[in-house]
Amino acid sequence: MTPKDLREWMTVMGFKSQAKAAEALGVSAETFGNWLAGKRRDGKPAPIDKRTALACAALYHRQTEWGAVSSRAH
Repeated sequence: MTPKDLREWMTVMGFKSQAKAAEALGVSAETFGNWLAGKRRDGKPAPIDKRTALACAALYHRQTEWGAVSSRAH
């Protein structure tokens, strides 16, 4: 996942602020901002890991947390 992909996800999901998108992913607003910039404040890369990309996909598809009650048949 690239910073451009993350921005697109944020738009598609309807998040009006980075803080709301960060909250949905369970990360700090600073971390989310670093991902969007592609680097941390110290200039080192801030890659978007696979877990975050999968979390974005799960939120997009309205998945519940593992073990949470779901209307889906097992």
